[in-house]
Amino acid sequence: MIRTILTTTASALALALAAPAAAEDLDAHGPQLSDLDLLVEDGDEDVPMPTMSFGEWGVDPSMLSDTIDPGDDFFAYVNQDWLDANPLPAEFSRFGAFNLLREKSTSDVKALVDELVSKPANALTADEKRIVDAYNSYLDTAAIDAAGLAPAQPFLDKIRGANTLSELVTLWGTPGYSAPMGGGVSVDAKEPTRYSVYIGSGGLGLPDRDYYLDESERGKDIQTKYREYLTFLLGEAGYEDAAGMADKVYGFEDSIARKVSWDRATRRNRDLTYNALTPEELGSLVEGFPTTALLTASGFAGTDRFIVGDLPPSAEEAEELGLDEDTLAKIGGGTPAMMTLLLETPMDVLQAWTIKEFLEGNASVLPTKFDEADFAFYGKTLSGTPEQRARWKRAIGETEGLLGELVGKSYVERYFPSENKDAMVDLVDNLRKALANSIEENDWMSAATKKEALAKLNSFDPKIGYRDNLETYDGLAIIGGNPLANRMAAAEWSWQENVSKLGGPIDRTEWGMLPQTVNAYYNPTKNEIVFPAAILQQPFFALTNDAAVNYGGIGGVIGHEMGHGFDDQGAKSDGTGMLRNWWTDADRAAFDALTDALVAQYDAFCPLDDGNTCVNGRFTLGENIGDLGGLSLAYRAYKLSLNGKEDKVIDGLTGDQRFFMAWAQVWRSAQREESYRQRLRTDPHSPEEYRVNGVVRNLDAWYDAFNVSPEDDLYLPPEERVHIW
Repeated sequence: MIRTILTTTASALALALAAPAAAEDLDAHGPQLSDLDLLVEDGDEDVPMPTMSFGEWGVDPSMLSDTIDPGDDFFAYVNQDWLDANPLPAEFSRFGAFNLLREKSTSDVKALVDELVSKPANALTADEKRIVDAYNSYLDTAAIDAAGLAPAQPFLDKIRGANTLSELVTLWGTPGYSAPMGGGVSVDAKEPTRYSVYIGSGGLGLPDRDYYLDESERGKDIQTKYREYLTFLLGEAGYEDAAGMADKVYGFEDSIARKVSWDRATRRNRDLTYNALTPEELGSLVEGFPTTALLTASGFAGTDRFIVGDLPPSAEEAEELGLDEDTLAKIGGGTPAMMTLLLETPMDVLQAWTIKEFLEGNASVLPTKFDEADFAFYGKTLSGTPEQRARWKRAIGETEGLLGELVGKSYVERYFPSENKDAMVDLVDNLRKALANSIEENDWMSAATKKEALAKLNSFDPKIGYRDNLETYDGLAIIGGNPLANRMAAAEWSWQENVSKLGGPIDRTEWGMLPQTVNAYYNPTKNEIVFPAAILQQPFFALTNDAAVNYGGIGGVIGHEMGHGFDDQGAKSDGTGMLRNWWTDADRAAFDALTDALVAQYDAFCPLDDGNTCVNGRFTLGENIGDLGGLSLAYRAYKLSLNGKEDKVIDGLTGDQRFFMAWAQVWRSAQREESYRQRLRTDPHSPEEYRVNGVVRNLDAWYDAFNVSPEDDLYLPPEERVHIW
């Protein structure tokens, strides 16, 4: 799913719920680490910002290890020397190739904003003034501290004034307020020519339900510190017995974790998460719940269809889907259980939960003590990050969150050469040919299913750089000196824009990412692959790179996103974006056998706690298929580009060697142990070491390129190598 929402406001929750369940980005939560040897335990506040050298042709051969055999640890062979030479700066929970480029994007945008800030006020256009006011308002911590909680008080008063569940769900349906359940508008997965409302539940303050269920010493410590953070927030909100109410709020969330929330791997199953209900069916899920009040406040009163993403299957549905007891045990009560829990929870607890969510979600635009307390828990405790990110960097992020495409217009004008887009078009075309060849040549798929697969491939809609009709945010007023008001105004504007889609035609021009975002994604309901301008730079791509490096870098990324169209969940949509089974039973069984083998490979990667904390191969399956299929397709495309000729040797390295090195370089990263543990639970991407080593060991060409033999640690017998696309 396209995950760009960082807070749990009603609108943010709804938009996150509305995103198609298999629309995957390349790197949702930032790169992760590979091996325990590369974990960083102590931050050094004085270390410089890491840099990378890409040599003359895209990979610096001087960084290749002299002591590590590529067949034993290919990730370390390419990256270990760099990692050893570049300790993590204190503001990062992890740092690698992605972060390097993200820092560049942030600095590039700051240069644009600084130019506007330096202009006389009367020389600014209306749009430029909105950008300057958004940036300066967030940056002015002295003014934020001086204002205290006064800007937030009207919103807190509204929460305290909601004395019935009907009144409170009405507030939850109002943009800018946090909600434990809600909805949003997105393309209907089974009828992709219309928009529908997606409904689901959230409500957790910790990253995942597993954090509430964790009985380990480490888990108990996190729970204790989270309660302390809740006590701080509620104390600042004026509760006399803040600790007592914090315990009740925690208990409410604990009940959500135990009674409502689903296991993350199970939530990926798109057959389970599409449940279309009429308004009457939705309203009758739980007697007494004020559904009408919630829908009316959200602007959904006249809607004819609601897609509930967390409705537990009936016994008949479970049997039809072939769900075993283990899978059923991981399915929480979902939306019906949330409705029941809300009816059973005292109003003062629900009010306190909403207040703490408002304060936590807006901590960075409230007095400094809120910002520091928020970072102390979410930054230090959960991610192990010693220092808060520089305020100016966060101010850039805030400005992009409010007016991102307006900023993006200037970004692409200055930083995105048209030649980059032209080169990407050629690369995408070659990857298409490679995937077509793969489909036609595979021996496990019948002619009928191949025909459907090729039709889907031919319908792919590639989007490169930026959209032509970048958003201008007409009607969104930005107020100088009031960053909280700006957030609330942006929440209202975004919500109205989202709701306005109902009943209208599908907008195939909109993007889920900004031009200046270093990432990429696939969206199954539109069958589109999207590559923002900012990712089309080193180490992924450069016009000066050797072709093998571009294919191993951005080519692998293109293939990764194409691969999502044919991963375990993306393959459930056809070329029109419709969620339907276009496979024969035999072909799907053959595909599932291949993916099950991949699950087993990744389940065996256990980097922490003496091999007791492992990658979840089922949860990460979609991304692992994307990586494996993506690099395989990129290699095919690279060979197609050579027209049957052998590539030149550069610095003693063959084209095949340079290709695989480029892929390993993309995932260069180190991170802190706390961050690593969190992402093993919450990130559908495997840690980076396995995005390299777990992939190359399945590709025959890698064995030939580096003379890998049975004596090497990464060696897999040919019959155990998984080949899908």
